[in-house]
Amino acid sequence: MKSERVAAIVGVAESDLGETPGKTVLQLQAQAAKAALEDAGLTKDDVDAVFTAGNWAWSPPMMLAEYLGIRPRFTDGTNIGGSSFEAHVGHAVAGLRAGLFDVALVTYGSTQRSDRSRRRPPASPQLTAQFELPYGLPTPVGAYALAAMRHMHQYGTTSEQLAEIAVATRKWAMLNEKAMMREPITIEDVLRSRWIAEPLHLLDCCLVTDGGGAVVIASARKAPLAAKRPVWVLGHGETHTHNTIVNMPDLTVTGARESGRRAFEMAGVTHDELDVVEIYDSFTITVLLTLEALGFCKPGEGGAFVSGQRTAPGGDFPMNTNGGGLSYCHPGMYGIFLLIEAVRQLRGECGPRQVPGARLALVHGTGGVLSSTATVILGRD
Repeated sequence: MKSERVAAIVGVAESDLGETPGKTVLQLQAQAAKAALEDAGLTKDDVDAVFTAGNWAWSPPMMLAEYLGIRPRFTDGTNIGGSSFEAHVGHAVAGLRAGLFDVALVTYGSTQRSDRSRRRPPASPQLTAQFELPYGLPTPVGAYALAAMRHMHQYGTTSEQLAEIAVATRKWAMLNEKAMMREPITIEDVLRSRWIAEPLHLLDCCLVTDGGGAVVIASARKAPLAAKRPVWVLGHGETHTHNTIVNMPDLTVTGARESGRRAFEMAGVTHDELDVVEIYDSFTITVLLTLEALGFCKPGEGGAFVSGQRTAPGGDFPMNTNGGGLSYCHPGMYGIFLLIEAVRQLRGECGPRQVPGARLALVHGTGGVLSSTATVILGRD
């Protein structure tokens, strides 16, 4: 079955990454947007739809469009955390299929490292959060630690198996000159790093960085006119199962089971056909749970699946090939960077970290505390 070609990603770019003192969120978004449009061979005057998400005081889409000088015909400010941008891709496909616009710009930016915003006390807890924050649960890491501990109890998963993910991802980062952390690490290094929330060590946790990213999506009519080979959106799916961790239906099963199923069905491809996989890695346990829920292995088999550096360069399951949120960058909502890397892999633009002959990629975003999931399958002609 060949998926209908409705929309393609035609441009991608990051802004400056790491720590960007003196730059605002809007400046980082504008920097990434300009570069992504140049990558596509387009200008802001070609853009007639704006998609963005972020933790801003005012409406992100309106502020961004005003800043960029764009008056869109279509706007989407959906914010479901780190998976927002994979969800935006699906929403853009629906809009393009309906003929509502021709070129969509998706952006994100954050200065959380420069602002030290991760260290600020949380706002007053609302609804079910009143049963978590006042009692000392650190958010979000404490929620992920609960899931990790449950998986270990239920299936015998070990800290060494989680560490395999961090080590393999760092090996990819060592091949990426833009990655923030490029020094090699071992499983022992991960296990010796300090506890953040047991059973998660420091090296089980994502970075805290500044940065922005942008993706340009075009209709089937416009895509062939872009400067570079289009990367087609073949399938997508999304869901959210809860808001707070106390309401997660099963601490070992994420919504990726549903969003992944829909994406695979729409794309008409199988797991074995994929060449590269980009999975949200806020924490090592996020990756392991996602692999199981997406069906790459059975429940409880995630630890064995990633063992032996299977996901590292040279392994038979290339995953998080830019170094991921664990070692490349993580400006709070990482999902847009998964899309950027997948597109570059399918275009063959990744230099020493290039997966040979990559034609099909899966991108999966996770948001909140394992709350939202969105899955996208991409392919090139």
